[in-house]
Amino acid sequence: MSTFHLKISTPDGLAFDGEVERLRVRMIDGDVCLLAHHMDYVSAVGAGEAAIVMADGQKRSAACIGGMLAMIHNEANLIATTFEWAEDIDLERAQRAKEKAEARIAAAKTDARELMLASAKLQRALVRINVKH
Repeated sequence: MSTFHLKISTPDGLAFDGEVERLRVRMIDGDVCLLAHHMDYVSAVGAGEAAIVMADGQKRSAACIGGMLAMIHNEANLIATTFEWAEDIDLERAQRAKEKAEARIAAAKTDARELMLASAKLQRALVRINVKH
């Protein structure tokens, strides 16, 4: 199968740089799947699982939250706010973050800002938990 070059960057540095067969990422308006020779594409990344099929056929997944994805001239660049490979996710930590966020949501009541922040933390924890399972 044909491959294309994928580079994944985060604020912490380079997460991946190599050839892949396929990339599926949750965008703000739904999932997108890129294959080799996909038309040029640029969009904002949402929060969800990124699924990658490597050039050797190996499948990897990651929690991917926020950022931008661009496919230009058969090269993809994913600049993610958060990108964490499934094998690197600490499930117990994600569970604790979920519980803490749920408690903050319950306590927020009419504080719109606190509710928004706690909801974002809950979404992030849920993405990590779903990717790890």
